[in-house]
Amino acid sequence: MSNNTTVFDATTQSSMECPDRLILPVKGTEDEVNHSLKILLMFFVIAICFLEIYLLLRSRFHYIPESFLVVVTGAAVGGSFAVIYGHLPGDFEKKEAFDPTTFFLFLLPPIIYESAYNLHKGNFFKNIGSILIFALVGTAVSAFVIGGSLFLLGKKGYVYELSFTEGFAFGAFLSAVDPVATLAVFHALEVEPVLNMLVIGESVLNDAVAVVLSSTVWEASKNTDVMDYTISYTILVCALRFALVFLASASVGVVFGLMAALLFKHVALRRYPSLEFGMMLIFIYVPFCVADVLNLSGILTILFNGIVMSHYTHFNLSRFVQHTMQVTLRSVAFISETCVFAYLGLSIFSFQITLDIAFISVTLVLCLAARAVNIFPLCICVNFFRTHKITPKMMFIMWFSAIRGAVCFALSLRFEFEEKKRNVIITTTLVIVLFTTIVFGGSTMPLLKCLQKRESRTKKDEDCHSEICLIKTEKLGETIDAEQVTGVEGLYTIGPQSLFLKLDAKYLQPFFTRQKNSHQGSECGSRLSQDFDQEWYNSAQPCPCFEESQ
Repeated sequence: MSNNTTVFDATTQSSMECPDRLILPVKGTEDEVNHSLKILLMFFVIAICFLEIYLLLRSRFHYIPESFLVVVTGAAVGGSFAVIYGHLPGDFEKKEAFDPTTFFLFLLPPIIYESAYNLHKGNFFKNIGSILIFALVGTAVSAFVIGGSLFLLGKKGYVYELSFTEGFAFGAFLSAVDPVATLAVFHALEVEPVLNMLVIGESVLNDAVAVVLSSTVWEASKNTDVMDYTISYTILVCALRFALVFLASASVGVVFGLMAALLFKHVALRRYPSLEFGMMLIFIYVPFCVADVLNLSGILTILFNGIVMSHYTHFNLSRFVQHTMQVTLRSVAFISETCVFAYLGLSIFSFQITLDIAFISVTLVLCLAARAVNIFPLCICVNFFRTHKITPKMMFIMWFSAIRGAVCFALSLRFEFEEKKRNVIITTTLVIVLFTTIVFGGSTMPLLKCLQKRESRTKKDEDCHSEICLIKTEKLGETIDAEQVTGVEGLYTIGPQSLFLKLDAKYLQPFFTRQKNSHQGSECGSRLSQDFDQEWYNSAQPCPCFEESQ
């Protein structure tokens, strides 16, 4: 007892003699200031970008994609600080200001979910065969061409040397395309809805597939048991792991989507819009966390969860929350993309740039070649099974729309290569993203005007050009039975798609959705809610030549 009292008294006396160490946590204060400066800088850049995009739309200048504008703004702001003060605010120079974990946990999920939730389901499912081939087989082919070529060239000493799995992982995340500007121009020039859906459908799945494929290969590279075998065995193991993760992740997303549909059908949350909206947000993010806990792909999970919830759960919501969900998802996804592209510009001055001209040039050429090997042969193959053929012009546009963007750059930050190799890979990815965004994004409008100029639509196009919004949340075209047999044959042909549609209409939709009635949409309790909905819907129609197909 005496000893304990002595120890306590000594500790108390020591604490009283050194009060300075207990009053002010200096390091914590410095970290808080640095983080606040970084956040302030990002908000400053984003605010400038919003104003620039507004001026771009008002000026009716259609040759600059918004992603390019945001990147240039970020680079200009970062360059100004670097020139005037010698460094960026906060600790941009000390460590990466943009943590890739933050991107994959908070910024990428709304981008992927919004793409799935606002997807035009008619066009998507009627082209699902071709879309899956391009997204799954095409991404794998592209990754193998890029990764295998870099591995062989590195072995010969022509470029910076990467191991096979490092090259394959690098090729996998370079296969993530983001044709934002291309899709916006598609809407403006009213290209074929089939081409529109093939590009957007591929991009929606392609991002998720690239994330899973690169992660699978990277995990295999750290497994010494796998790496002790031949390259062919390694490829087989990666393929099996990818298939398992893909199916399991998709299943988790579908199950949570169906659970949400039943909950919103049988629980009258539509009487309380705030609770209804909050519960929707929970069902958006919980599947992502569950998949991560199970070591699956949260990105794939919320992709399929978004498709299922928009097909069933959406119709169990009040009209007010339906509109609120769409606007919220589009806004959050747009802000997330803007944050990533702004950091893309700032990152030029935030880490050590290692320019390997030979490696960058070869990788860029391989990206274009891999896209060609991916698109043209697969288009020829799927045309054997399509009534509405993919024309050579459409093939070329699909190849040309391979802009690398947010997902590609974030993946380059995610993997822990050795220091020098990591700098080379991040710098190469940054250059490729900037090059494809500037060159391919900026030249999409002139190219499409040359390839698809229709005299009868000249006036109509001019009227619509002022409403171009270079984001991927624009409304899609009318549904086309692109992969269905037409004419008399179609009446007697039964395919898996038509069987699913019949099953869905007869059993699934009645089971998972509320029956429509004359009072649907007025659950919020007043006529004022309906008037607000109609006023919002009318104000959300930017151009008379676009019609909502829902």
